[in-house]
Amino acid sequence: MLYRLSTYFMLLCLCTVSLPTWAKISDAEAVNMSGLQRMLSQRIAKSYLMIGQRVKVKDAQQQRDSSVALFEKNLSTLKEYAPTADISDNLKKVESVWLGYKKRVLLSPSRDEALTVIRQSDEVLKLSEVVVKQIQDYSNVSAARLVNISGRQRMLSQRIGKLYLTKSWGLSYDGLDQDLTTAINDYENALQELSSSQINTPDIIEGLAQVKRIWTFSKAGFALSGESLYVPTTIANTTENLLKHMQTITKQYEVQMQVVDNNKNKSSNKS
Repeated sequence: MLYRLSTYFMLLCLCTVSLPTWAKISDAEAVNMSGLQRMLSQRIAKSYLMIGQRVKVKDAQQQRDSSVALFEKNLSTLKEYAPTADISDNLKKVESVWLGYKKRVLLSPSRDEALTVIRQSDEVLKLSEVVVKQIQDYSNVSAARLVNISGRQRMLSQRIGKLYLTKSWGLSYDGLDQDLTTAINDYENALQELSSSQINTPDIIEGLAQVKRIWTFSKAGFALSGESLYVPTTIANTTENLLKHMQTITKQYEVQMQVVDNNKNKSSNKS
């Protein structure tokens, strides 16, 4: 019961970066929101695999359905925001792949369809990554990089969970083990980079310390997969916990980016 309440409140937190399509969002919010789309692409596939393996089915169904709805809402908001033709065109590419992906993941999970779902999740991820980078560059604020990196940690937590659950269901494709190793290494390297940032506030420092503690525990579970000893429920829980904490931290970096952006605008107005 406590875990379900925690999941519910985390979803509310995720929705704070989803605004009505008529609302004007800032560049900082756009970097965060477009980064969130990367995470949702992986979370949806992870939820699909959880349902298929009968791992926390009710929670997984809720995660899948709410993530699909949030992806669509954010996509609509980002299309309204798109400040350049290139960003608008790439959002259209995301949407074209998303429509087929959404249709498949909302069907009853099937082991025969799972690898197709995984492939489509990676296509949505790849296209969404392009959009995040474009918006980061457009914002022309150095702090946007930290929003991007922190937001990418959300995605990596869900990607790791997805790849782990792919293995625990007895599925495989060329490069699966390497993809999992790369995601784990990327998470660890980015965590170190974020921890060394000079703009970290006391709250961000404490949040990152909590993430490090969870991450240390999670890696012990990942290591078991190399011995074909799978603990999918444990990994599903820890990757959600990592997501929850990184969502808070990403929002804090977004605030820092907004401060830097506002200061930059004030300086421009004075000159």
